[in-house]
Amino acid sequence: MKIEKIGCPKIIMDNPDSKHNYFAWPSVARLQNGKIAVVSSGFRCQHVCPFGKAVIAYSEDEGETYTRPAVVIDTPLDDRDAGIATFGDKGVMITSFNNTRHFQRGNSCADKAYSNAYLDTVTDEEEQTYLGATYRFSRDGGTTWERELYISPVTSPHGPTLLKNGKLLWVGRTFSKDDSKQADDHIAAYEIDPVSGEARYLGRIPAIDREERGKPVLMCEPHAIELPNGDLLCHIRVQGWGPGRIFTIYQTVSKDGGYTWSEPEQVLGDHDGSPAHLFLHSSGVLVSTYGVRKGPYGIHVMLSRDLGKTWDIEHVLWNEAPNDDVGYPCTIELKDGSLLTVFYGHFREEEPCMIMQQKWRIVE
Repeated sequence: MKIEKIGCPKIIMDNPDSKHNYFAWPSVARLQNGKIAVVSSGFRCQHVCPFGKAVIAYSEDEGETYTRPAVVIDTPLDDRDAGIATFGDKGVMITSFNNTRHFQRGNSCADKAYSNAYLDTVTDEEEQTYLGATYRFSRDGGTTWERELYISPVTSPHGPTLLKNGKLLWVGRTFSKDDSKQADDHIAAYEIDPVSGEARYLGRIPAIDREERGKPVLMCEPHAIELPNGDLLCHIRVQGWGPGRIFTIYQTVSKDGGYTWSEPEQVLGDHDGSPAHLFLHSSGVLVSTYGVRKGPYGIHVMLSRDLGKTWDIEHVLWNEAPNDDVGYPCTIELKDGSLLTVFYGHFREEEPCMIMQQKWRIVE
């Protein structure tokens, strides 16, 4: 199989008239009314800063044009990765997560005085209230959003997956409130009740028995999908530590609805890219898109004709990023059978990151 790009990559979210002009970590979904919705962390100043918000933009013409991004989640903390899932006739769920004030002060990339001046206004009580992996519901197809903000025990870039039985499955890494790798750091599956907002624990994915520089590798940022036979397949970001670290994807399968999972197996080379988003095309081809953070930086695609048993890898969707601040692709199918992938990155070193899209098709 091959992929064929349709047109050129296009910027679909930015804010060029403002200092708050950094957008990253997007997801995309087809809403029940046929519109396309793209979410991201937007109106930021940089990769780490306290000003991030989970925002949403809509397209009514198959990704040709979009509305300006509107805010859905805006806590006093840095609202990061935005995920989206639909459920029922009109239900939409937006997910995000944030970090402590301490983490933001220690990791902001530029203009620390500006960031710290804002962080000085955030109270201990506000941090305790809002710190975590967050989510919010719409009951009218994404037109309005409920005030209630829920806290999840797990986090992942693209959020939950809608199953054929109508339930929402969320596979994510356990959230750490102290900015660190935890003693019981793991990836777990939960079922989300869209009525009550509650998360019910199902099971956990086995740890990978691998170390780099004397430390266990980090498993994080998973995405899961339901296959036609009812199995659940999950791709996991796995990374090591230090310069030239491992940065790859492992795969695991559940045959009992998320209660138990197979031992994760590596599907890419040690430095070939991550994290992944899974999508099943109407042709039966399973698509996994992922970011590449070794030069040339960009977005790659792997395809499977046998539902993940084997993968045809290294298809290049975009490789023009000037540095490794790029990735987190997410894909949907358009009405004509072609695909649309959103991701973040920038064209020139001096520009902030933006949300971009690339249309493409699978060629037999």
